[in-house]
Amino acid sequence: MNYQDRITIEPGKCSGKPCIRGMRITVYDVLSYLASGMTYQEILDDFPYLTQEDILACLSYAADRERQTLLVQA
Repeated sequence: MNYQDRITIEPGKCSGKPCIRGMRITVYDVLSYLASGMTYQEILDDFPYLTQEDILACLSYAADRERQTLLVQA
């Protein structure tokens, strides 16, 4: 998935954290909901302005960030 179309970073919004489509819901929020055991459908029911593609974009963004993490030798 191409998350660049859905994940936005604006310095004056949510302290510059990555958000979904310029809204005030962060990638971190969505990932936290998923990590706590919420299903896609539960998230979509609680936040009707989100789409399944938004959730997938958050996962794709997180995967890309993890892939870009540098390993530091001790």
